[in-house]
Amino acid sequence: MKKIHSLLIIVFIAINACAQQTDSEIKAKEPNNLSYTTELVVPELSIPWGMAFLPDGSMLITEKSGELIHFKNGVKTTIEGVPEVYVRGQGGLLDIEIHPDYKNNGWIYITYASSEGEGDGGNTALIRAKLIDNTLVELQQLYKAGPNTKKGQHWGSRIEFDNDGYLYFSIGDRGNRDVNPQDITRDCGKIYRLNDDGSIPNDNPFIDTENAKTAIFSYGHRNPQGMAKNPFTGAIWVNEHGPKGGDEINIIEKGKNFGWPVISYGINYSGTSFTDITEKEGMEQPLFYWVPSIAPSGMAIVSSKKYPDWETNVLVGSLKFKYLERLILENNEVVKREKLFEDIGRVRNVVQAPDGFIYIAVEGKGIYKIVHQE
Repeated sequence: MKKIHSLLIIVFIAINACAQQTDSEIKAKEPNNLSYTTELVVPELSIPWGMAFLPDGSMLITEKSGELIHFKNGVKTTIEGVPEVYVRGQGGLLDIEIHPDYKNNGWIYITYASSEGEGDGGNTALIRAKLIDNTLVELQQLYKAGPNTKKGQHWGSRIEFDNDGYLYFSIGDRGNRDVNPQDITRDCGKIYRLNDDGSIPNDNPFIDTENAKTAIFSYGHRNPQGMAKNPFTGAIWVNEHGPKGGDEINIIEKGKNFGWPVISYGINYSGTSFTDITEKEGMEQPLFYWVPSIAPSGMAIVSSKKYPDWETNVLVGSLKFKYLERLILENNEVVKREKLFEDIGRVRNVVQAPDGFIYIAVEGKGIYKIVHQE
């Protein structure tokens, strides 16, 4: 009996030792994101959609409800002169970006839901303006999609400049998937490219196509709510909402068709199918797609030395699952996914600021800075 008892003790010790070793191995392999935490820097925001950083380190923030906020030295000031915003469904005051040469020209670019133009309802518009004494002045409308519609979904919209100074912005399909995305004579479901003054670049892909919307740079998109310039290649990357499944990351190329809704890795919200193919000649495959959908919004490609273990990684906000997703890529292929700051809330945007820090906008909370945890 004593021998059996001793044997059981030995087995228990061995099992426990193995368990301890396994725990140790797991901890050693835990991702480096555990050395980072978040610090709330702009509290009490509702749906902070866009963030832009001015040369003095202050921040411009768009609230979807129509308020433009200047945050400086801990104080929030409401900017006057914002055009009338058509707030409906997913539409409102959307993205904001400053000109690459802002120090010299002072131009600020904003997308928003506008009721101007043909038809009832609204559609996405792009303006530029200057900020003087907490007021937007010299407003210029650079683009207005049409026609208007009372549908509340899929306005886009993000703004980005490339290395050559061209301005890109996105507009979703506005809930008209079977008509808009594949028709280059119609707005919506597109990525557009303009000169910084709103004129059409003479090498845009459909500049000589009869009846085409010549601002279009790529088409076949559903609802791109993330856009970033890859700091290592200069390419414009977007993420876009799929339906139930089929959220995508795409690298935008001139004149390319990204397939929506002819090809998709998603299905209808009801569970039924709207297409039985995921690829077709002449249509681009996504760099990556999510099934199930995470509802991606905002995108940053990390180049900051403040996060050396994240360099070249892609960060994407998840509205649905309330975390920040980190994607690790090798040769433009995602080899690992990682959830950061789980349950922080609906992450609407993520931006790497000029100061090198990464900021995330969380609905119902505010804007957080990602900092090293001591």
